[in-house]
Amino acid sequence: MTSQTKNSPFALRNVAINLAAGGSAGFCEICIMHPLDVVKTRLQLQKSGGNPADPHFYTSVFDCLRKTARHEGLTALYKGVIPPVLVETPKRAVKFLTFQMYKELMGASNPVTYFVAGLGSGVTEAILVNPFEVVKVAQQANKAKHSATPGPFVVAREIIAREGILGLNKGMTATIGRNGTFNMVYFGLFHTINTEVLSPRQENWQNNLQKFFVGFGTGVLACILNIPFDVAKSRIQGPQADPRNPKYRGTLSSIAIVYKEEGFMALYKGLVPKVLRLGPGAGIMMIVYESVYNFLVQRYPQH
Repeated sequence: MTSQTKNSPFALRNVAINLAAGGSAGFCEICIMHPLDVVKTRLQLQKSGGNPADPHFYTSVFDCLRKTARHEGLTALYKGVIPPVLVETPKRAVKFLTFQMYKELMGASNPVTYFVAGLGSGVTEAILVNPFEVVKVAQQANKAKHSATPGPFVVAREIIAREGILGLNKGMTATIGRNGTFNMVYFGLFHTINTEVLSPRQENWQNNLQKFFVGFGTGVLACILNIPFDVAKSRIQGPQADPRNPKYRGTLSSIAIVYKEEGFMALYKGLVPKVLRLGPGAGIMMIVYESVYNFLVQRYPQH
């Protein structure tokens, strides 16, 4: 086996290392940041012009955190955490692995390659994760006491019984738009800045700090650009007034409905908790991924 073949992300050793490093990054990020994902979904599902007297009407990120913990219990901030935990490890593993694979297939290392490979990894990730997203949104939309809400497997069975197996794939195009845009911007800018703009630092802690802030900045920009797709996804996958004739169906039509009925800013509902989660989360993921990746490469050298 040639040295080039051994270094390829398609080599079994490198596939395993990428999967382990990406999975570790995803698991750490979801455990730390999940409560903000609950807040983001609640704010996106909330229609404009709600009743402030409603104990489940939220005026801000802090208000949503406070009311959710008060009325549903502190553990309600982790509603819907099982589907992400089950999927986040393989999801992030696939995210980082497929980015490396698409980059290798393009045969070059330049900004165009980083952006296209990022887009490809986002589309692949979205196809795999969408059924778990449907279950997660359904759980997060339930405002009963956490102890009284059904678990993910019960929710999945209810969706299948009510809508058929395809019910677990609703909102697929919105998820592809969300994840594809995020990964394209996140990977594209992160690797471009770190390889083409900034120089490596002498100390490891300085490199990690640089990666964190670059990851934070690229994650924030990616959130700003992809959130209309995220709002559409939440509306399509969340509870609707008439499930037999859902108001929100397609991605673009859902974006148009929200814009027409609630205004342009409604397309950015949940942006603050999304940025608070995925900004630092993006930095955390890149540090964990590269730290675990480098450790495993040294621990299991090529023979």
